[in-house]
Amino acid sequence: MAEPPEPAAPAPEEAPAAPRRHRRASPPKEKAAAGPASAGAPAPAPSEKKPVADEPRAPRRAELPGDLKVLLATRTLLDRKRPLFTRQAAYRYERIGRDEAWRRPRGLQSKQRRHYGYRAKVVRIGYRSPARVRGLTPSGFRPILVRTRDELDGLDARRDAAVIARAVGTRRRLVLEEEARRLGIRVLNPIVKGEEER
Repeated sequence: MAEPPEPAAPAPEEAPAAPRRHRRASPPKEKAAAGPASAGAPAPAPSEKKPVADEPRAPRRAELPGDLKVLLATRTLLDRKRPLFTRQAAYRYERIGRDEAWRRPRGLQSKQRRHYGYRAKVVRIGYRSPARVRGLTPSGFRPILVRTRDELDGLDARRDAAVIARAVGTRRRLVLEEEARRLGIRVLNPIVKGEEER
């Protein structure tokens, strides 16, 4: 007796077709001008970069002695640990907390004045940064307010950085920034940012 034929295997399900991706249109190639004159003409030379002026570049970090570098690193660690000082009842009244100003608590029953642990910390002298690096920028520069061209001449490019006063107009500010770049002095608040300052 003949065996019954085996049932045909079901056809494998076809995977859904991947979505078609559109190729970006390549920019049109410039066609060479037709004619015998252009055939023998030499190819245009690649664009040459402008020569860099021999001006000193403003340093990115101040030149500090070793002990001041250690103190600057210590100040960074202290800044991370320092709590955020908030006024008493700043969470309760918007007019007290909006400016983030500090006032010492003076109330007789004030829990913050008595340093209860669940209240915000009170400003104390122990939270200050080392005196020798106090006021320096994170890169170690001493910020000097500048309004005129003569004030730029008195700066030491290795230790000082210029901060152009906000009362200086845009036209004079651009002149001061260009002069500072020529002298190799770093400007902390430029409106025209060079490649090295970004």
